[in-house]
Amino acid sequence: MKIYNTETRIKEELIPLEPGKIKMYACGPTVYNYFHVGNARCFVVFDMLRRYLRYRGYDVTFVQNFTDIDDKMIKKANEEGTTVKEISERYIKEYFRDAKGLGIEPADFHPRATDNIDAIIDIISTLIEKGHAYATPDGVYFRTRSFKDYGKLSHMKSDELEAGARIDIDDGKEDPLDFALWKAKKPGEPFWQSPFGEGRPGWHIECSAMSRRYLGDSIDIHCGGQDLTFPHHENEIAQSECCTGKQFVRYWMHNGYINVDNKKMSKSLGNFFTVRDASEKFGYLPIRFFLLSAHYRTPVNFTDETLSAAKSSLERIFNAADSLDFYITNAPAGGISPEISEKLTAHKNKFITVMDDDFNTADGTAVIFELVSDIFQWIKDGVSKESAEAARTLMDELCSLMGYVKEKRNDDSELEAYIKERIELRAAAKKAKNYAEADRIRAELLEKGVTLTDTPQGTKYTYTIG
Repeated sequence: MKIYNTETRIKEELIPLEPGKIKMYACGPTVYNYFHVGNARCFVVFDMLRRYLRYRGYDVTFVQNFTDIDDKMIKKANEEGTTVKEISERYIKEYFRDAKGLGIEPADFHPRATDNIDAIIDIISTLIEKGHAYATPDGVYFRTRSFKDYGKLSHMKSDELEAGARIDIDDGKEDPLDFALWKAKKPGEPFWQSPFGEGRPGWHIECSAMSRRYLGDSIDIHCGGQDLTFPHHENEIAQSECCTGKQFVRYWMHNGYINVDNKKMSKSLGNFFTVRDASEKFGYLPIRFFLLSAHYRTPVNFTDETLSAAKSSLERIFNAADSLDFYITNAPAGGISPEISEKLTAHKNKFITVMDDDFNTADGTAVIFELVSDIFQWIKDGVSKESAEAARTLMDELCSLMGYVKEKRNDDSELEAYIKERIELRAAAKKAKNYAEADRIRAELLEKGVTLTDTPQGTKYTYTIG
């Protein structure tokens, strides 16, 4: 398997630090609001990466953090007259609700910054002892130029780094490029005790501490959105490697932006759509499909049209599955066709080949649609029950892996009972040659999103997702 490494800017063979095992860290949300579709791309893409690595036989330990102390969270708490902890608890709960809807499996560990203050203080203390950090009245700063490889991830020159850094105003800073590891206490803000005074951690140090605590000094894969490359991930490398003296990350993976009107979706630009709002209009699963139907490194444009197209594509997949299930119930026996067996093996091998080439979920999804086209043709050709079952097994395998599994609605069982009753009434009407009543029943179901198809095996029904 090859993946594109942001640091080296080439596709590299995935060679784990420990054979057969992958240690993987992904930057999670700052929990002060619902997350938007741009954030969701990172969460969905790297959930899918973890799934695929396990599919390929790796033992994966996956960590995704929550940033639960931050300037934005303090501002939100002050606006609402509540505490930062209450804000974090509320939006962590909402994160898991939306993540479940998107088919995102929980990480092995979801550490919170505020639960890892001791680990953060330990790294900062080590950096001070080694001369890589220094204290000021405003807090503790990392001495950026003490790390000779600073900029190796973003490939930016010194003047570009200075222009792009989040430069804190502090007369005690030695260099504009230095960044905060610890922020001194301010009135009305949460704070913790430390050897360098009361205060709270800076943003960048959190991930270094949590990654080290749960995965060790060196990890295989670190993931995140493209916007985190600099300064966040650049700073993580500097502070981690100066602390341990070891390579922090073997492979850096970053997903591309989601654009709205060709501009990056972001809260700062006000052009964002929360997953919660988008799901109420389209359902969660079409959002997941949309996010995986393009290569993870390419930018994609978010529109109502792209989400509607994603929903239609999923319905074609589910229609193929439903048609196959219906066909199997009355299909003739006859053993698995060698030609179909060979074609199914070819589909599976092609899926693995494209996914092994820098995790190409776009081409992986295309393989599923090639299988879907074959399934419709095989049903038309009247293949054997065993051949149809083999096709269904592969479809289940690939769709389950991608997370393309039909959402269960609260009213599914009631709806299906109602549909079957209507089909029986329609069949009786047709038998009595009351075609007007049969047409009325079909139209009634169509209004509810249910489509009937008469086949040699009987009447099949499908209904829209979401």
